[in-house]
Amino acid sequence: MPTDGPLKTPIPRPAASTKPTPLPNLTPEQETKYATVLAQVSQWTTIPTSNAKGAPTAPLEDRERMFLTRECLLRYLRATKWVTADALKRLQATLSWRREYGADTFTHDYISPENETGKQIQLGFDKEQRPCLYLNPARQNTKMSDRQIHHLCYMLDRTLDMMPPGQESNCLVINFKGAKSGAIPTMGQARAVLDILQNHNPERLGRALITDTPWYVNTFFKIISPFIDPVTREKMKFNEAMSNYIPKEQLWNEFGGDVNFDYDHSIYWPAFEAECTKRRDAYRKRWETAGKRVGEYEHYLRGGSHPSLQQTLDTKENEKPVAAAQASSAEADIAAAGVAKLSV
Repeated sequence: MPTDGPLKTPIPRPAASTKPTPLPNLTPEQETKYATVLAQVSQWTTIPTSNAKGAPTAPLEDRERMFLTRECLLRYLRATKWVTADALKRLQATLSWRREYGADTFTHDYISPENETGKQIQLGFDKEQRPCLYLNPARQNTKMSDRQIHHLCYMLDRTLDMMPPGQESNCLVINFKGAKSGAIPTMGQARAVLDILQNHNPERLGRALITDTPWYVNTFFKIISPFIDPVTREKMKFNEAMSNYIPKEQLWNEFGGDVNFDYDHSIYWPAFEAECTKRRDAYRKRWETAGKRVGEYEHYLRGGSHPSLQQTLDTKENEKPVAAAQASSAEADIAAAGVAKLSV
């Protein structure tokens, strides 16, 4: 942290005292369902260019294969209550949606005007090492347009770049302080955002901290509540102390933290782009080095200690002769014991 003035760039890593909560181990039945989904998506060579009925197909691209990690397949399985057919349908729907929506084509320069006032800021990590994305409606600086939703889609993707090994979800911090009623999304925008969050980023929202909600925001949430699934609703916390969830050394001082942060677009935006690009390039290089496999481990791809999928398979293959030899040795010992008994 700078000592001669406010911080104006992203925080690159979580607090050393924090760690992600590991997901429970899969049951044998869940492992079987995962293997079923992995086998199916591994055979995909083309997918529709949109979710429209009768849409033409196009070859699956490397970036789409890279999207299909082990953890991604498991997120869709959990989101569909482990119904393999539903998970496969939703995976294909997301890939087709990203093509049609252009999610992978949004550039830093295209999104830049939307963020000139610091309307959305990725800053710090919560107590489970989720990257925090601050949404500040009071800083609304553009007229209603599709690019406003593109902006959120883009920033959600960039929080993925910032995730440390072992973390799969984000923490949204939504601050309505000073927001005028005109800054509240329309019903159409709200449903579009929920579609992105719930249908195309399942299991990605770890927590949503919502603060300083005026009456019209509370009314707005009541109106859209029927469209929010119960799992998402449980993760939403209203007007609670942010320091309960985010370490003070990672929390913006506007929210009771110790981080003296000041948004300067000319400094933050290029620094954020550089950090995300560096991480994204390293992620891709690891995927390519490990054989461009569907079902790769995200922990490995994010630079963690977990071996790659190919290394894991190689280790299991090398263990087979050892296991066979041990089994053979055990059988020999049993046979020898039997002979010894006969001799007696």
